[in-house]
Amino acid sequence: MTELLAVITITLLAVISPGPDFAMVTRNSLMLSRRSGVLTALGIGLGVLVHVTYTLVGVGLLIQQSMWLFNLIKWVGAAYLIYLGAKMLRTKGGSLPADQAFTPLTDIAALRTGFLTNALNPKTTVFIVSLFLQVVGSETPLSVQIGYGAFISLAHMAWFSLVAIFFSSGAVREKLLAIRHWIDRTFGALLVCFGILLAVTGGSR
Repeated sequence: MTELLAVITITLLAVISPGPDFAMVTRNSLMLSRRSGVLTALGIGLGVLVHVTYTLVGVGLLIQQSMWLFNLIKWVGAAYLIYLGAKMLRTKGGSLPADQAFTPLTDIAALRTGFLTNALNPKTTVFIVSLFLQVVGSETPLSVQIGYGAFISLAHMAWFSLVAIFFSSGAVREKLLAIRHWIDRTFGALLVCFGILLAVTGGSR
């Protein structure tokens, strides 16, 4: 029971902490649509399953012990965030209607954006690997560990879906879409900053 409570508590604290996932879901739900935001949230949850899977099969331990492999993941993730941020920074202002201001994402594209944002995030790597190696006991049955992984994934989907619903609500969008290009640039700058911070952060895990 103590282990379960620890997993739940640590997961919830990690999920609600600001980061690239939050920025991407907020941006897509506010600038595009509720559907895009929720699909981005679902993609994030699927990305979490990638980290859970390689941790359970033992690759997570390799990542923890291999500096070059961890740095490779870190730099690929940083490059992806900087790429996304740079695209948003190029957003132009104008008088286009709100529903024509941004190119809509297909369902697959929104899902893919969320998936890659999380799957390439080394901070999630550190969180998942540390949780399973330091909190979950080695004697814990594999079925229970898989259950923990499913909970972590669902927690991400649920939280970020709520974020998407909030920021896509009519009252919020109506007030903020008037300055939509500046908001997009702000989120772009945040993602670039996240990417740069990941790239220059030391190798400590």
